[in-house]
Amino acid sequence: MARYIGPVCRLCRREDAKLFLKGDRCFSDKCGYERRQYPPGQHGQGRKKRPSDYGQQLREKQKVKRIYGLLEKQFRGYYYKASRMRGVTGENLLMLLERRLDNVALRFGFSSSHAEARQLVRHGHFTVNGKRINIPSYQVRPGDTIEVRERSRKVQKIVDALANVDRVPRPAWLELDKDGMRGKITAAPTRSDVSSDIDEQLIVELYSK
Repeated sequence: MARYIGPVCRLCRREDAKLFLKGDRCFSDKCGYERRQYPPGQHGQGRKKRPSDYGQQLREKQKVKRIYGLLEKQFRGYYYKASRMRGVTGENLLMLLERRLDNVALRFGFSSSHAEARQLVRHGHFTVNGKRINIPSYQVRPGDTIEVRERSRKVQKIVDALANVDRVPRPAWLELDKDGMRGKITAAPTRSDVSSDIDEQLIVELYSK
């Protein structure tokens, strides 16, 4: 599948939000968004216009897509799946995204960014309930145990990420055994476990037109 391979700090500046797309760099004084808090491009420092309702909806959708590292077709598929589930569509959408294996690997602290987590999953560094899974979109469930494979425990990216695991608060639905390099899904994620900076209702309004 195609992936965005351009400068990711540019995406944070476009969305006017710190999306933590570059791992350790986002926590340093070299963060591109902190240094240049204006949109990219020739007219980025010009006068800001008030976005239309559609503009706000589009920007919110783009922001969430970029946080989770998805392209339009895949993201739209999650929306349609969420709309067919019981409950609130916007919350269902966020829960489906949170339960992706690459996202869970990031939340546990096995990687420093979504892109890195996706690559580690694709390269087969993790097992789910003892079985090697290399599909980033794999949906985890309560009771599942995610573990770094024995042969992957010296991978420098994983070691470095775990060394800084306490830098970001861990969601309540995840239980980490840092020394054992494993984690357990203790419950299903809820809306309160996801960033409050996301307004999922705008995404629902955009797709429901």
